[in-house]
Amino acid sequence: EDPQRKLVLLKYADGNYTNYMENRMRFHKSDFSLEILNTSRQDQQFYEYIVNKGPEEKVWQIQLEVYEPVSDPSIHVLSWALANGSCTVTLNCTAARGDNVLYSWDSWDTSTSGLCSGSGSLLHFSYPLQNTSVSCTCTASNSISSRVVIFNSSECSYEQGGKFPVADSALSSLLVL
Repeated sequence: EDPQRKLVLLKYADGNYTNYMENRMRFHKSDFSLEILNTSRQDQQFYEYIVNKGPEEKVWQIQLEVYEPVSDPSIHVLSWALANGSCTVTLNCTAARGDNVLYSWDSWDTSTSGLCSGSGSLLHFSYPLQNTSVSCTCTASNSISSRVVIFNSSECSYEQGGKFPVADSALSSLLVL
């Protein structure tokens, strides 16, 4: 779009104002603030807010950015291997919807503290087979929302091979918060 194109949200002059978006924006005369009530993708553009007090005019140019909230993330096991008394796992966490999504990993309980720490959608970790279960959380977030999913693993065996289907509830379970 042409960055010079903008809509006027409100004009204020000599104590009176005209709100050009009555149903979508509220003007607070007490502190000259604007409250935007509802937005959608098509509202993402430049706007002007004009206050005229006698011979002085102030013009604020506002660029409205609209973000889609993060959807519930899901975790997929990319690899699973048993070697030298340890289980090595690679997980991938993804959210189907959301703008500018960031991913972070952490341990769900204190018994595995630090084991699942990381940032980014991929998590690669190993744990000793003495741990009977490992629970990792993936947080998918952006500037307006955050969603958490939990990965629980209760066993690691040679039979599982290099891949692990998340749908196998006997070996793993997911919980969305």
